[in-house]
Amino acid sequence: MNPQEIRATAALAAIFALRMLGLFLIAPVFSIYAPHIPGGDNPFLVGLALGIYGLMQAIFYIPYGRASDRFGRKPVIAFGLLVFALGSAVAAAAPNIEWVIAGRALQGAGAISSALSAFVADLTAEHHRVKAMAMIGASIGVSFAFAIVTAPVLFAWIGMRGLFAAIGILAIAALGVLRWGVPAQPVASSPALFAPFADALRDTELLQLNFGVFVLHATQIALFMVAPRLLEAAGLAIASHWKIYLPVMGLSFALMTPAIIAAEKMGQVKTLMLGAITCSLIGLLLFTQLTPTLWGIATAWLVYFTGFNILEAAQPALVSKHAQSHTRGAAMGVYNTAQALGYFMGGAAGGWLFKNTGTQPVFWACAALVLIWLIIAVRMK
Repeated sequence: MNPQEIRATAALAAIFALRMLGLFLIAPVFSIYAPHIPGGDNPFLVGLALGIYGLMQAIFYIPYGRASDRFGRKPVIAFGLLVFALGSAVAAAAPNIEWVIAGRALQGAGAISSALSAFVADLTAEHHRVKAMAMIGASIGVSFAFAIVTAPVLFAWIGMRGLFAAIGILAIAALGVLRWGVPAQPVASSPALFAPFADALRDTELLQLNFGVFVLHATQIALFMVAPRLLEAAGLAIASHWKIYLPVMGLSFALMTPAIIAAEKMGQVKTLMLGAITCSLIGLLLFTQLTPTLWGIATAWLVYFTGFNILEAAQPALVSKHAQSHTRGAAMGVYNTAQALGYFMGGAAGGWLFKNTGTQPVFWACAALVLIWLIIAVRMK
């Protein structure tokens, strides 16, 4: 990657990371805060306050992506960051759970991931795109690890209102990164077209990738419904779960990087993708067989997340490569919508399965979904 590509990708990765902190910093501590505000003793409303963020993201990913195709990436991203900051302010000042829900809905309405992903594709050469997406994935992973470790500490220090205010300030800081850190969008070599949106829905290859990201994130959220209970059963307190997650994420990223570089050099990105799906499947199958020991759980997480992180980088790169430049934002919007729906469905279905059938059926259901995905992915071009 040349210096301009590195600069552009690093700046966009920073914006991604700042935005994802809006999700990751809230989830670990919100259930502690909620009972202390009016209406927060209602578990449904508490769950709605957490989940409505993803639902609003799913609703707005496509409009943002499509708008960025027509009006340019930077104006659309800036608008989304302002909406997110406004939602953070509403949540910080909320007198009750209903206003927190409204603030979280506004945060989710700043759904800029599709426009950001399309911007990465605009500013990088095709043969560097998987590496660029890997940098984006790494930034999200770092923000996830940072949030798990620091959210309880920050919550004790500045409270929930302070956390909401802080992530709003981070969104404003991201505007500065966008303004001064990200190069201008290149001018298209052909006249700008506003293609029929159906073009992004008729493509079989894109639909297969969309199914893949749905499965990827549905299984991730379903796992987080039950796997932390295994850690508790193994004797690790909730406040110490980061001691498993942090090294697992770090090692999985270390394994991911050489695999992506080698696949790009040899032109074997599809092979890499199939191997990563298989890796995630093996991790899920390990969960079905292990006894609750910390080493066993950490091993299953490591195998699963190694595949997960590779796919998190490779799949959006494949979408951006396959989509035409004038429909890239719309294509990424559909892709990110499938991702958000995966979050929603994984949490809902995983919770229902766990409540009614126990832990093991959740792992087996996730493994079955990934196996179906693997069969579909083998047939992709």
